[in-house]
Amino acid sequence: MKQPLTRPTESNASVGHHLVSNRLLASLQPRDRALLDPYLEAVTLYQGEVLFEPGDDVTRTYFPCASTMASFVVVMQSGRAAEAATVGREGALGGIVSSGYKPAFTRAEVQIPGPALRIETSRLEDAKERSATLRDLFSRYADALLAQIIQSVACNALHSLEARCCRWLLTTQDRVNSAEIPLTQEALAEMLGVQRTTVTSVARALRARGLIRYARGQIVILDRARLEGAACECHSAVKQHFDRVLPEVKPQSILIAPDG
Repeated sequence: MKQPLTRPTESNASVGHHLVSNRLLASLQPRDRALLDPYLEAVTLYQGEVLFEPGDDVTRTYFPCASTMASFVVVMQSGRAAEAATVGREGALGGIVSSGYKPAFTRAEVQIPGPALRIETSRLEDAKERSATLRDLFSRYADALLAQIIQSVACNALHSLEARCCRWLLTTQDRVNSAEIPLTQEALAEMLGVQRTTVTSVARALRARGLIRYARGQIVILDRARLEGAACECHSAVKQHFDRVLPEVKPQSILIAPDG
């Protein structure tokens, strides 16, 4: 197993600062948040860091903050891998609804580095035992996460690579809240489960149409409206279900790409 690179931030005074940038935690009422506050630790997650591998006991739960994003990745015996779901500041990775032994089924890998809040899963379970509101919130979040995974199965089977690529870029932009996505085409190819040359061809087509540009390890979305038109319906389906299931987890606006 790859050893975690996660390091605590300089001071846990930053816990409160980061807490408001995770939409799931920010939706909590003060009495419920107080059950978690003493046990939350501010950490920095690094690109490529593996939070857990299949079969690991998930002893810690992570809440990505700001633009941090991680993926659940399914790894085959051949070594090939593909993404099953992504999690950013709208959610959490770890022991969301389970109790007791929590073996991971997938790898959890950081795609976009940045701050996160971390809690021992046992502490989270204790808090849920003490609050029906917390139990309900995390159960509904698990439902929204499952919907994303189910939709991905259908999307991968039925939709073109270009539509899937557009969907992935939109989903990532929703999480990083920026038109600039710090991700290489190689990493994008791994997430989509295809060869890098295949993604390069799709990216060139999107660039030629003025939808994106890319350089030096980042992809910039230039025209979100047209990118939405090129994407399959899966992005909007997952988003609409999330908004229905978790109406209190408020969305945040998307920043526009800079000129140039």
